[in-house]
Amino acid sequence: MREYFLGFIKGIGMGAANVIPGVSGGTIAFITGIFERLVNALKSFNLTAIKLFFTGKFKKFAEHTDLYFLISVFLGVGISIITFAKLLQYLFEHYEVMVWAYFFGLILASVYYVGKTISKWTWSVITLFILGFVIAFAFTMLTPARETNTVPYNLFAGAIAACAMILPGLSGSFVLLLLGNYQLIMIESVSNFDFTVLIPVVIGAVLGLIAFSYFLSWVFAKYKDQTISLLTGFILGSLAIIWPWKKVISTYTDRYGELRPQTSVNVMPDAYSGDPQIWQAILLMILGIITIVVMEYIAEKSKKQSKSE
Repeated sequence: MREYFLGFIKGIGMGAANVIPGVSGGTIAFITGIFERLVNALKSFNLTAIKLFFTGKFKKFAEHTDLYFLISVFLGVGISIITFAKLLQYLFEHYEVMVWAYFFGLILASVYYVGKTISKWTWSVITLFILGFVIAFAFTMLTPARETNTVPYNLFAGAIAACAMILPGLSGSFVLLLLGNYQLIMIESVSNFDFTVLIPVVIGAVLGLIAFSYFLSWVFAKYKDQTISLLTGFILGSLAIIWPWKKVISTYTDRYGELRPQTSVNVMPDAYSGDPQIWQAILLMILGIITIVVMEYIAEKSKKQSKSE
């Protein structure tokens, strides 16, 4: 029960991260030590699992798919997304820079801890780190599409966002932002339980996750250091997305007639302007870093206790 409770708590962290454009639930899974297990559990939904389920061998089905672990994690993810969507809407309206600052510190610290797990820095590992950084940074240069509320498009958006969600450094919410459907799916539909939108998104997400987990599991087993290096580059490159201080350079009008930012550029804050928000944001960055340091300390302590038992 302790193990599944911890999975639930980590799922809450993943869900909260996935609501925020630029923050990756996969990063949270990675730094909390459940990434490989999660990928392998998703990959286990194969013909064997189908056969076990439809022949009534539910106990073996649960063991084969690591079902209770998946339920605990995704229950946390689901509850977190539903509750955090409303909270996030309020926080972004009133404390946008503060929210970005905290998560910037969180992700900045996770670059070090994820990269630390690489056993040997070869040329291929270094090259893939740079490639990961370039790809993630290139994502920040893309202009978001306009909102499209159709079943096929929401299926597609769910599948692509779910694949990004499980990849450390790539944000499922940011992908939805690029596809134009972030506001529709993560804020409006989740907050208002609009199942005409959510059902296609969830179906697409489940199919995308299972299909993508096969590739991830294979590449992680065969090229572990290279994969971690690429993902670390992704995480570092994604920092440009969540830099707290931005200047909006173009807007669009949504379906409610409200102006929303479409493209923006990162700017440096004026530390001498006398604006107390700047120093508050810097303190929240530091708090984000401390959060990861504490999480890593607890995880390391838990590992040592498990070994000694």
